[in-house]
Amino acid sequence: MKIFLAGATGVIGRRLIPLLVQAGHEVAGTTRREERTGSVTELGAAPVVVDVLDAAAIREAVADARPDAIVHQLTDLSGEDFEANSQLRIQGTRNLVDAAKAAGVETMIAQSIAWLYVPGETPATETDALDASLPPYAGIAALENAVAELERGVVLRYGALYGPGTWYAPDGAIAQRVKAGSLRLAPAWTSFVHADDAAAAALAALDWPAGPVNIVDDEPATTAEWLPVYSAALGAPTPGSAGKHAATTGRPVSNAKALGLGWKPRTPSWRTGFADMK
Repeated sequence: MKIFLAGATGVIGRRLIPLLVQAGHEVAGTTRREERTGSVTELGAAPVVVDVLDAAAIREAVADARPDAIVHQLTDLSGEDFEANSQLRIQGTRNLVDAAKAAGVETMIAQSIAWLYVPGETPATETDALDASLPPYAGIAALENAVAELERGVVLRYGALYGPGTWYAPDGAIAQRVKAGSLRLAPAWTSFVHADDAAAAALAALDWPAGPVNIVDDEPATTAEWLPVYSAALGAPTPGSAGKHAATTGRPVSNAKALGLGWKPRTPSWRTGFADMK
């Protein structure tokens, strides 16, 4: 297939290009910066310099590529600019979906998040409601609704990504907070997924039916459970407790649907994933 990969130089994009090429697909990968085209070429894709926020430019780029499917892995989080990331999810996705429609592309795989479900103790499934009170909701709702307009729009609700190049890498933003002692043991839920497993899911999703799919590992955990293991892996002191009256937030997330579709995380738990960090 011809694949148009939006976000070729991101955490998932860099991992996904080689997987797509190895599977026999022809890949056109986007970047906003001319200086990054070399890295896209080295990974095996044809670079496309375009800003997805430019509706006319992205429509032209998709028309020129004539893809069979679009894989949307665009984020703007390197500087923790959540407003810019929300704009990318809202307007960037709108432009990408409109470009797909204009080019007759019916398949899109898009990156979403798994930590937006309404709070609860039981593992959230894809049919559970999202929490409109959380800040990312507006961007995520716009993204998922836009992708659902296509005949085969698959939304991958990724858990917290860890691995090289992520916030949880030893040089990442979360690691810096742990080393600074600014995180505390608390009953807040997190469902993780290694970035390599997330990329593998994006490849597999080219054959999946439309709809949302949770992409998380097998072991949801509270901060009180995972933070000591993560801190030890970083060589940082064990954080203190948030207190016995700390409220439980978030929700564990189920990966049963993804497992049923044939995806299986190579790193089934953050326990081994954190221990293997370099």
